[in-house]
Amino acid sequence: MASSELALKKGLPANIDAERFVLGAILLDDNNFIGVGGVLDLEDFSLEKHRRIWARMADLAKRGERIDRVTLANELMKLGQLESVDGLSYLVELDNGLPQLFALDSYVRIVKDKSILRGIIFTAQKLIDRALMGEEEPDEILGSAEETLLKLGESQARQSLMNTEAILRNYEGGLSVFLDPSKRIKGVSTGFRKLDEMTAGMHEGELIILAARPAMGKTAFALNIAQHVATNPVDPRTVAVFSLEMSKEQLLTRLVCANGRVDQQKFRAGYLNQDERRRLQMSTMGLMQAPLFIDDTAGTHLMDIHAKLRRLQAEHGLGLVVIDYLQLMNAKGKQENRQQEVSTMSRGLKLMAKELRIPFMVLSQLSRAPETRPGDHRPQLSDLRESGSIEQDADVVAFIFREEVYNKDREDLRGKAKLILAKQRNGPTGDVNLIFLREFTKFENPLEDLDEGGGGGE
Repeated sequence: MASSELALKKGLPANIDAERFVLGAILLDDNNFIGVGGVLDLEDFSLEKHRRIWARMADLAKRGERIDRVTLANELMKLGQLESVDGLSYLVELDNGLPQLFALDSYVRIVKDKSILRGIIFTAQKLIDRALMGEEEPDEILGSAEETLLKLGESQARQSLMNTEAILRNYEGGLSVFLDPSKRIKGVSTGFRKLDEMTAGMHEGELIILAARPAMGKTAFALNIAQHVATNPVDPRTVAVFSLEMSKEQLLTRLVCANGRVDQQKFRAGYLNQDERRRLQMSTMGLMQAPLFIDDTAGTHLMDIHAKLRRLQAEHGLGLVVIDYLQLMNAKGKQENRQQEVSTMSRGLKLMAKELRIPFMVLSQLSRAPETRPGDHRPQLSDLRESGSIEQDADVVAFIFREEVYNKDREDLRGKAKLILAKQRNGPTGDVNLIFLREFTKFENPLEDLDEGGGGGE
């Protein structure tokens, strides 16, 4: 990175007064360092002398010592840096012009925003230089850009420490809503009664991993939820589906047939009676009006998805993202191994969900372990393929499990399915009983759930 002074001469974004006021506010009251230190880093300051002052403040804070002009000057002097920050006189002048009632949060935000802008410029310049040199593969350059920009987005999302009063003051609806669960904003309904009861719906910023062995129905289940969210008459929301395995036409066929309860095989063969044609037409007309968007670009990667979602959110709003499936995504650039690549993608998707403040439902493959376990084929968290970081990054991990796949001769298992909630960061784990209608590739609530007043994957 070029020197700060040279950067300023070139007109790069910086606000010296805001930096000075942040440092001055800490010298006035060193308790301010706790909040500021949760947001700003050394490189967020544009001037070298401000970075040195900040570093010495951090050293004092780590040792639990007071931060004031005397201790700070002594710390700088020990390292021979006092003259390089323009001496004690500059430390005295740091709070010159600082209002009696100052807005420290605003100054911190200005410093951080300018730092992010500089980071974007430096990243872009490095990309230009690497592209002009032509010594690397394009995928390597794109991968590096993707990782750097995601980190910049993560740094923007960092917040300072907040006490309980501030948290409650900023809570939407205030204290009365916080204390009354019935008034709280619920998550996005999945359409499955027991699942909604256990999770309170899908919440903003959540990474939901839906995993299963092939042919268990994970795509069907995700599409059932996507269709419910987009066509919910009470609260329809925009849904984006990224399919890396099936074409747009194949997904639309599944959606139309499942919604109209029409046998897919009969539809493909063209053998439909008049009633089935009527249901199919009504289903198609309903979906045509729904805010449901499908992308079937093969080998898509994080920055592709991020750019498309930002545009979609700006134009239509956004309520849910479905990605089918994680192991078919690509991480740009060279990775040491496939496990690291999957880890990069799962972490990137979690950061994206937090930034866009919407739930992400990401489908994932399981290893062959469930099939090799004698007598018990139920999937476990350890069966997630290629990366333990999937479990770490996810807020919810759920498995689709149908015993009938392993015991095809047992009539009592036909059509029975379970959604196993193996992990939930903010709620209970356990099983959700479901009905699977193979001919429609559709999951529904059991009758007992409907009798209790539930909807049902419709």
